[in-house]
Amino acid sequence: MDTCEGPPIVSLAPTYPKEKMSAQESCLSLIKYFLFVFNLFFFVLGSLFFCFGIWVLIDKTSFAFFMGLSFMPLQTWAKVLAVSGVLTMTLALLGCLGALKELRCLLGLYFGMLLLLFATQITIGILIYTQRTRLERRVQELVLQTIQGYGANLGDTAAEENWDYTQFQLRCCGWHSPRDWISARMLKGNESEGPLVPCSCYNSTATNDSSSYDKLLSQHMGTADLCTLPAKAPYYREGCAQSLRKWLHNNLISIVAICLGAGLLELSFMTLSIFLCRNLDHVYDRLARYR
Repeated sequence: MDTCEGPPIVSLAPTYPKEKMSAQESCLSLIKYFLFVFNLFFFVLGSLFFCFGIWVLIDKTSFAFFMGLSFMPLQTWAKVLAVSGVLTMTLALLGCLGALKELRCLLGLYFGMLLLLFATQITIGILIYTQRTRLERRVQELVLQTIQGYGANLGDTAAEENWDYTQFQLRCCGWHSPRDWISARMLKGNESEGPLVPCSCYNSTATNDSSSYDKLLSQHMGTADLCTLPAKAPYYREGCAQSLRKWLHNNLISIVAICLGAGLLELSFMTLSIFLCRNLDHVYDRLARYR
């Protein structure tokens, strides 16, 4: 009795050499753990930023909080550190979980947030470059308003303390020159002693006689650290506009290097995450069919 035998069934699934599949699997595993380790590092770094910022803001017994009462920039930087720490931890957590658990949704979200961050940085850089004249004019208006109203409102001194800190760090006085302070309506002072200026204009390193600075400071202890400015007093002669331009010129290479490094790092993480996201499921499907 004859039996009808059909044609042999041929599998249409492609076959891959075992060595090739093993190489692809190893490459994806390397990328996965590379993303995990580096995002874990940034998660720890972000948590340190967040903890330090919160510590400065809420620990009333710490030296940092005591300094923050006098220097508003310290409180401002503490808030910036706390917010940037939260953002860094969130982004790094997405990268860690997405890479370790091989979740395409988290990897896609991680890629999207990095892309948004990168696009925002590029947009801000372009706006600063194209609108630098208008930006400088706006900064000048804000600084001159702060100088003209210095000491007028004792309940709101954040802008004044920020500008004092800027003058102290950049070793400058006023925006164009110390004459900006001399023309301020709130700081006329006594003609016999000299005009009043913030003590941040006083160049304490220009003389070895530290008692002269203490004497000037003690004359106006109740008026937001104002000092008299005699004719021969050692004070910063240069305006902060010139000092700021010099600082930017001297640190231009460092600023560009940091920006390029951050951009390249973000591009690398975006490339690795989207590569892992697009190829992970396909490779494992082929591995399942091959086995």
